[in-house]
Amino acid sequence: MLPQNRWLILAIVSSALFLIVVDMTVLYTALPRLTHDLGATASEKLWIVNAYALVVAGLLPGLGTLGDRLGHKKPFIVGLAVFGVASLIAAYAPNPEVLIGGRVLLAVGAALMMPATLSIIRLTFTDERERALAIGVWAAIASGGAAIGPVLGGFLLEYFWWGSVFLINVPIVAIALLLGLVVLPNTAGNPKHPWDALGSLQIMVGLIGLAYAVKETSKREPSLEAGLAAAVIGAIALVLFVRRQRRSSHPLIDFSLFRNGAFSSGVAAALVASASIVGIELVLSQQLQLVEGFSPLQAGLFILPIPLAAFVAGPLTGVLLPRLGAEVVLRSGLILSGLGLGGYLLVHEAGAFAQIASLVVLGLGIGASMTAASSAIMFNAPPERAGMAASVEEVSFELGGAIGIAVLGSVMSLVYTAFLVLPEGAAISPMARDSLDEALLLAEKLPADVAGELVTRARFAFEQAFTAVVIVATAMLFVTGLAIWWLTGGRSSVPVDGRQASHH
Repeated sequence: MLPQNRWLILAIVSSALFLIVVDMTVLYTALPRLTHDLGATASEKLWIVNAYALVVAGLLPGLGTLGDRLGHKKPFIVGLAVFGVASLIAAYAPNPEVLIGGRVLLAVGAALMMPATLSIIRLTFTDERERALAIGVWAAIASGGAAIGPVLGGFLLEYFWWGSVFLINVPIVAIALLLGLVVLPNTAGNPKHPWDALGSLQIMVGLIGLAYAVKETSKREPSLEAGLAAAVIGAIALVLFVRRQRRSSHPLIDFSLFRNGAFSSGVAAALVASASIVGIELVLSQQLQLVEGFSPLQAGLFILPIPLAAFVAGPLTGVLLPRLGAEVVLRSGLILSGLGLGGYLLVHEAGAFAQIASLVVLGLGIGASMTAASSAIMFNAPPERAGMAASVEEVSFELGGAIGIAVLGSVMSLVYTAFLVLPEGAAISPMARDSLDEALLLAEKLPADVAGELVTRARFAFEQAFTAVVIVATAMLFVTGLAIWWLTGGRSSVPVDGRQASHH
């Protein structure tokens, strides 16, 4: 490898990482538009968003170790190609089912690429200072991609159709693929390194089964049999996964690590912080567009203070962590997030300045929590388990996002359905009870007076649902912050050195 090529390699893997993290959030502002155009139900809408994060979380433990077996270039190149094909399928999806399938395929590509991005950087940069700079760029893109996602989605929808949020991936993938085949180093893998394909399948089936059960119970007319079956299948798969990992000499996840209180605190904080921020951004973007009448771009710009504040909080937290210890920052960050979110609920009908100030406080708390969570996970695992700890860190953030969409999205559906009272005497389909999107779609085909009444009542019901989601997310942040305080006995263990892990 030529010395100057290392910066080109950084650009290639960074562009791939950017696509991966942007696809987590780019749909938030596009969701009302694509729901309208495809006629997606409330349940299909949640799957369109959630399938990506769930499948990524399920595949990461197994595919991370696959790179050790095959070398990191092969999974990266294959993942990039899969991501490009999946982007085309999603962009031109004629119905919700095809779009969900496209999102699953996007997740397969992302899970192949994500572990390889950091591994390739570590192998490419041998100078410590250059490596620190390269990993800093990687971390900034991992954080900043989520910030840009809703704004990018809003900008594209201002001028193009909803499929453009996926189609924009294709030229970037094509360039990165051509350069990657030529420039990326062929690192030798270890063919004797075990790869647990069955374990990876078990954890994915478990996560998707439990998420399906949560979604099914939140429907207007749930199928209790389907929900129960999914819950049982999911629970059995996860139990089998845990048993398999405990018996394995090369486990995907070493559960003995969770006996360390600081490690467990980091995982819990990562799950809850990700669940809260992803769930709130999803619900808030719909509130702004469907109730307040914002355009997709306006909604994206309004939400931007949250991830930008989180991005700023990361480096600042890194300075404080060696002095205060991860646990102090973890619980303080979660409680600060709860104050910001609870504050937003109190001022969300007030002036824009008060709302933005609350969102900034929320973002600062989330950014601090995520950085401290990465530190607590990475530096409370022994050095020989560093790779596994990194896998647990990645899964915690991705799974947290999936839980946030599943649980908070289901709370939103349940409360909306409970509060919507359809106008008497009007022949309105009960599908209006499923979601505000569907009520607005039905209103387009009704007489003006009936349509106006339906829209007013549906928006009132959504306001109640929005309030419920914010209350639940606020409670999650406060309770987890206090639980970490109790779990660690109010003490602080300062990391062993000044290094700080990146966060996503």
